[in-house]
Amino acid sequence: MLASQYAIWIWSPVEAQMGLIQKIFYTHVALAWWGFVCFFLVFVFSALYLLRRREMYHLLAGAAGEIGVLFSGLVLLTGMAWAKASWNTWWTWDPRLSTALVMWFVYSGYLLVRHMDPAEAKMKTAAAVLGIVAFLDVPLVFFSARMWRSAHPSVIASREGGLPDSMAITLVLSLLAWGALCGLMLWLRSRQLEIKHRLAVLLWGDW
Repeated sequence: MLASQYAIWIWSPVEAQMGLIQKIFYTHVALAWWGFVCFFLVFVFSALYLLRRREMYHLLAGAAGEIGVLFSGLVLLTGMAWAKASWNTWWTWDPRLSTALVMWFVYSGYLLVRHMDPAEAKMKTAAAVLGIVAFLDVPLVFFSARMWRSAHPSVIASREGGLPDSMAITLVLSLLAWGALCGLMLWLRSRQLEIKHRLAVLLWGDW
């Protein structure tokens, strides 16, 4: 993370038109990608829970959902800072921004469903189903800038041309740094939820 921050703020060049505010790009994109990965993990673990009914899959889906909501929330905040500098407004109902906001609300609702009654098997099934259905919005967010006319810039794979080498390397470093942090957070949070579940079993019996 220190190496990526050094590359972002010191090593990589300042973009000619946007200036320093462009450097939000490296963190913004990394948070978005790993947020998508977390929501994909919610989808996978929710499907596995419905198939095998193992508590660990339910806990892993919850941990991934919490981190995904955190990361996507930070994506919205960094995107708003970018929008203020680029479009002179904190928010515009652009397709990419609108679908991302809907995604954040859907997964926030998913977390609320999980906390309705942690001991109820029906809640776990409902949460798993919602975790699968909610993922339908993720590819919609990813492709929204190309499906509809959007002011949001296309990421990396663009016909207009790629990033200069220094910017591309900085982006890769940021992706690796936030990916490592995401993995660590996922492991720690899943362990916390597992310990919480074991304590609940000891105190109140098998859920």
